[in-house]
Order: sequence, then structure tokens, then C-alpha cells
Amino acid sequence: MTPWRVTLDTNVLISGLRSRNGASFRILSRWLRGEFVACASVPLWLEYEATLKRDDVAAAHGLSGDEVDALLDAWSVHVVPVELRFSWRPQLRDPKDEMVLETALNGRAEALVTFNRDDFEHAARQFGVPLWRPQDLLARLKGE
Repeated sequence: MTPWRVTLDTNVLISGLRSRNGASFRILSRWLRGEFVACASVPLWLEYEATLKRDDVAAAHGLSGDEVDALLDAWSVHVVPVELRFSWRPQLRDPKDEMVLETALNGRAEALVTFNRDDFEHAARQFGVPLWRPQDLLARLKGE
């Protein structure tokens, strides 16, 4: 069976690295095992790196810059590279969310996984991209 193809919002990565108790941590672990693939564009991947290395975020997850790099390298094995050929901006209130939506659309992701459903709701409905919470992706992975 073809693995799920999703785009992960940066907030899912932050949440998963801050706590080992939630659905986000389980998603990141399953991503490392290749149980799904993540659609990622260069701007989104750079956003992941910059955010995970930001001082306030690093203080919360406790990883060094080198450890973040190693984790990104490990995740990258299970990434579908997405070239941003089309832009539909502006669609969202937060300009940083635009690249997440554009990556999902250009990468033909089966879903955009985020905690910020309200921020994406209108545009996702307009473009037909399902919005899943981390626990929704876990449920689908369990249901395979």
C-alpha cells in the first residue's frame, strides 16, 4: 500500500519535540520509520529548521542545533520534495501559513496536518485539501 502523503505544519513538529506524550510525538516517530511521507518544499523545510533552532523553541525541546540537523536529516529520507510551481497568495491571515498551504497544494498532499485548523479552514475547503489534526493522521495510520 502507498504511504499517506501529507504536509505537516511546523506546529506539529514543535509539539512533537516538546512532549513525548501526545499524538504529535507519535507522528514524528512514525515519520522516522517511514510509515508516511511528508510533502515539503524548500521554503517549508527552511522554516522547519529556523523554527526548531529558534532560542525559545530550542529551550522548550532541549535539542542542540546539531541534534536538530540530525533529526531533519533523518526525516528527509521520507520526504516528497515539492516544487512550488503555482502560488495562490494571499489566502491566509499569516503569511508563514501560505507556504504550508502552497506546499500541500503543489505536492498533492492527501491532507494538511495542523493544530491551526481555523487559520486554514476557508482556503482548505476552497481548494479541497482535507485538514487533519495529528490524532486524525494517527487514526488513519492505525486503520491501514
